[in-house]
Amino acid sequence: MPDPRADAGPAEAGPGQILEAAQRLAQGRLVAFPTETVYGLGADAENPEAVARIYAAKRRPADHPVIVHLSPDTDPGYWAASIPSQARLLMAAFWPGPLTLILPRAARIPDAVSGGQDSIGLRCPSHPVAQRLLHVFAALKPHGRGGVAAPSANQFGQVSPTRADHVRGEFPHLDGQALMILEGGASEVGIESTILDLSRLDRGVGPVLLRPGHVTAAQIAEVLGEAPALPDAAAPRVSGSLKAHYAPRTPVSLVTAEALAGWVRGAGAPAAGRRMAAVVLEAAPGEAPAGVDWVILPADPAAYARRLYALLRELDEAGYDRILLQRPPAGPAWQGVNDRISRAAAAFG
Repeated sequence: MPDPRADAGPAEAGPGQILEAAQRLAQGRLVAFPTETVYGLGADAENPEAVARIYAAKRRPADHPVIVHLSPDTDPGYWAASIPSQARLLMAAFWPGPLTLILPRAARIPDAVSGGQDSIGLRCPSHPVAQRLLHVFAALKPHGRGGVAAPSANQFGQVSPTRADHVRGEFPHLDGQALMILEGGASEVGIESTILDLSRLDRGVGPVLLRPGHVTAAQIAEVLGEAPALPDAAAPRVSGSLKAHYAPRTPVSLVTAEALAGWVRGAGAPAAGRRMAAVVLEAAPGEAPAGVDWVILPADPAAYARRLYALLRELDEAGYDRILLQRPPAGPAWQGVNDRISRAAAAFG
């Protein structure tokens, strides 16, 4: 199977760049780096001042937690007050990979990474550049257990970046001294990690799926022997949980396949001089009317997710007045994609 990063432009960051990036992190500076999900904006997770630079750069609310990224050879027990057996099973099954676990935060870890909560989100990414960066950074720490706090490397609420050039476009006000960006090609997964809450097991609250993603609820249930519950009112705040999120600049509307053809040909058709992009699955539903361009995405959830964010950015740059997204199927495999596009559309009412 071809590597989806292979045709993505510049080569991956080399050892010298990774060492420089790790040294910058140790100095409290910002580094953007690739993961298999999206690019992250990273800082030393144990340095509250460095973490504050993430929030300032993204214009992110201070009570919105970030995820701590760990090398495969780093002990998660340093970061969490306890590692329940369920967490160990999921780490063995899905780490390195696109699964974030919410666990009780160890007292030694500043609450800057958790928005003031007593929990912490931990993830071990599988991208080779991320793994090398995290390994080298941890080796620079006196205790050898460094972790990097890293939300997506974009302005808060906007479309997450899946290539290094996306990151550059998000932070034109930060020069090379303020932000180093590591190349790693296009992100393979394309949407943010699944987030599972295990922080309340000692209070009788079982696993709770706080954000769907590439690792599905069914896969989690297969490992744990129980299906994760839906979010409840007392669940921890986590990244990407706001109603409106992941939004491009261009207004987005979700429509059914049946409504799409009628909408673009009837009252919803663009006025003279205006342009609309209609993103459909597998095939265009006939000839596009004036002012409408069909954009075809594969009817496969993994392939769709891999392409989604880059496509939204391309449509923004193309100057369309509106983006219509055909609703994908409602099955479990599409849950992560449907979550992201529903939040994107919610930004426009």
